[in-house]
Amino acid sequence: MPQSLPSALTSAQQELYDWLVDYIGQHRHSPSIRQMMQAMGLRSPAPIQSRLRHLQQKGWITWQEGQARTLQLLGAASSGIPVLGSVAAGGLVETFDDVQERLDLAPLLETRGLFGLTVNGDSMVDAHIADGDVVLLEPVTDPARLRAGTIVSALVPGSGTTLKHFHRNGATVTLEAANPAYEPIVLPAEQVTVQGKLVAVWRQV
Repeated sequence: MPQSLPSALTSAQQELYDWLVDYIGQHRHSPSIRQMMQAMGLRSPAPIQSRLRHLQQKGWITWQEGQARTLQLLGAASSGIPVLGSVAAGGLVETFDDVQERLDLAPLLETRGLFGLTVNGDSMVDAHIADGDVVLLEPVTDPARLRAGTIVSALVPGSGTTLKHFHRNGATVTLEAANPAYEPIVLPAEQVTVQGKLVAVWRQV
């Protein structure tokens, strides 16, 4: 996260940034360079890449040049999404119980009640979620409506929370890692509380 206020933008840079905020807010992932070109009415990627470089230099985004899908927003000011603690990407750890910090993201994300957890461990690396990442999750009110394989933060009373792919088969829940080094966790469904489903991953650089 930026440690100071982002620098002012030119009208062209602001136009692209505002479009990125809307796009990522709707789709929960960053767009391609081609999509940015089409949105800005441009026929060449060069102006888009130039604007992205300036947005990064000014502290509004992070971006690995040549890899559009790595783009992440930094400059959206709000009261913040709470980072409530840590979630294991390995075994089970003690659950969170207080707010440690806040992520500054677009206010529209807050309206969904999102919360953040810092990932501990490497059990979700094949889902591109690494140790130290912050995962943004949307509260789950009806686990029965979750699609098989949805990545969730699951609470096992007396044990803790873990980030895993969620599968339910009758009265049994399987919490499956995205790393072959970890065995699935199989539990009676009544012992598992799904706290939230994955919306986005925030990789702090």
